[in-house]
Amino acid sequence: MKKNRISFSNVLALLAISLLAFAPSASAQQQMSTQAAAAQTQTGKTDSRILYHNGRVMIGSSNLYLIWYGCWDYNCGTAGDPATRSIVEDFASNVGASPYLQINAGYPNDVGQAPSSALPVGAAVSDNYSHGLELKVSDIQAIVSDQITNLILPYDPAGIYVVLASADVSSPESGFCNASAQPHHGVVYGLGSGIYYAFVGNPMRCPSVAAPQFMSGATMLPSPNGNVAADAMASTLAHVLDTTLTNPAGDGWFDRYGLQNADKCANQFGTTWSTPNGARANLRLGQRDYLIQHNWVNDKRGRCAINTSQ
Repeated sequence: MKKNRISFSNVLALLAISLLAFAPSASAQQQMSTQAAAAQTQTGKTDSRILYHNGRVMIGSSNLYLIWYGCWDYNCGTAGDPATRSIVEDFASNVGASPYLQINAGYPNDVGQAPSSALPVGAAVSDNYSHGLELKVSDIQAIVSDQITNLILPYDPAGIYVVLASADVSSPESGFCNASAQPHHGVVYGLGSGIYYAFVGNPMRCPSVAAPQFMSGATMLPSPNGNVAADAMASTLAHVLDTTLTNPAGDGWFDRYGLQNADKCANQFGTTWSTPNGARANLRLGQRDYLIQHNWVNDKRGRCAINTSQ
């Protein structure tokens, strides 16, 4: 009797197809972002109660995978640089197990299981413009799936894959550089479960929109680490990690207006202190100060804060 054999290359091809074939449309992925954008334009709506919609929540510990898309070396000019990447990776490495991320433990699923503040960085890799300079939502999804099918990053259903783009990369479909849009995240479906991903653009492409906390009109203000791109990206990364952990597939936690937890606190920073370079900061992790937007504390008081004790 002949044995059926499947080559390794065929397995990879099937994996790639399964990752993309069941992905929802761009419009479906953007539904929550559209709701959130509409809610943000309604004055006085952000303090409404946040509700659970019986869907998915990322429970327990999750691994974080960083995909640096575009140009991030010393020859990139204003597009990106290693210093920016280093500061953001420092933040990513230290935000796990912090009181800030512990806020998300207040968002359990229907059986009481909640996200853990444990969020170790599993890997950080580079992608040299594999999908060009303007990214659609489907491109962002493909960037993630390519890393997995090419065996550069592991397939991790409990992971969060974050694509961080250099300043020469645009993504209007994801809402980047749109003042009314929230940071984009979504799911690439395949192999019976979802791959959760998020997108963070370089704010130097549109600093007045993507880094308003460090702008005064057309003047750029000091930032805690002397790097506006990195400091703003750290805050955006915090925002999208909060929303991904508590509403990874768009059917978890959000309020009656479509706002997810961190969406309700966009550009709110609370009490700050002055750093030696004259910048504002509100959170210290490791050896660095940061200015990180608040998250919504889901308790009886319901409020924006940097930790649950505030």
